[in-house]
Amino acid sequence: MRKQTDVNGQQLPPDAYEVLVLVNNSTDESFQIAAKYAQDFPEFSLSVGSILLPEDQAHIGTVRRLLMDEAYNRLTQAGNVNGIIASTDGDTIVDSQWVSHIIAEIKRGNDAVGGRILTQKEKGNARLYHLRDVTYRCLLAQAECLIDPLIHNPYPCHFQYFGANMAVTCKMYEQAGKLPVIPFLEDVAFHKALMSVDARVRNSVHVKVHTSTRTDGRVQVGFSEQLKKWQQEEKTHQTQMVEDVTALLRRFSLRNLLRKCWSGYQESRIIDQDELDHVASVLQLNSGWLEAAMIESTYFGSFWNLVQRSASGDLSGDVALQPVDHAIKQLRQFIKKPDITAFQKSPAGRSLLEHYAKA
Repeated sequence: MRKQTDVNGQQLPPDAYEVLVLVNNSTDESFQIAAKYAQDFPEFSLSVGSILLPEDQAHIGTVRRLLMDEAYNRLTQAGNVNGIIASTDGDTIVDSQWVSHIIAEIKRGNDAVGGRILTQKEKGNARLYHLRDVTYRCLLAQAECLIDPLIHNPYPCHFQYFGANMAVTCKMYEQAGKLPVIPFLEDVAFHKALMSVDARVRNSVHVKVHTSTRTDGRVQVGFSEQLKKWQQEEKTHQTQMVEDVTALLRRFSLRNLLRKCWSGYQESRIIDQDELDHVASVLQLNSGWLEAAMIESTYFGSFWNLVQRSASGDLSGDVALQPVDHAIKQLRQFIKKPDITAFQKSPAGRSLLEHYAKA
């Protein structure tokens, strides 16, 4: 963090960014080490704090919220309402141009940035499981761009918006309700909040960090726990399973249709009744209810969330699972020929996405 540079390799000025470190409920010398580092490099804008939280509050949700709120307060009190709050983790090493690339993405008009989280090259099958999962999810993100493209987040992009590598403007941080204080997956919940207010989230391939593949994490649900689960599955020779590709492509297609309906209404105040009736039929929703929900929704994200909670059709229930190798192969076939494979016939003789291809 101390040696951040611009894209040309020139070191950033000391006042370009500030680093906040919060050590919570520590039983080692973490605070002393960080505090000494700040003393050794006084030109580096590093502030270090230590806190002892009650047991029911001693979790990542509380700590990340405290840090992000502190950053928000410092920026806004200095009159920088367009300031950027960036987050990473203690077991993570940011790229030398991390700050510069985040700033560049925000300057392009984005409200938030999710960067790539890469793993350090360590031995073990858990990392192999992780890489297969990342391959699947990156291909899924590419397929999503083909089916439901967003102007602010074009391909190449990825799927990650997690605490080890994420950023948001002060304005959007407040608009989204700030980071939820929950014991785990607080970053996932925050991303959902951003999407519900139509934040322009850029999943940038340039904003990179490297994180540890340790399996002794401090959270109940997180990357370290997932790695541990994959290790156990490998030992028992279990097949790595992921969400069914066909079902997810259908969801992307349906979301794109609803987005077009909502956007069209926002622009013209005219409803495409045929399209809306078609979508309502697929989801087994009352067309009048769907129309009213669309009209009343200020943001598409909140409209989409409401539809997902209410639908009885293709959006209801959990998505089926399939082996990761099969899913990767299917996604590569779709990406190679999306116009053909999107509407290929299933074994039952039905078009895989027929519900979303109006005659």
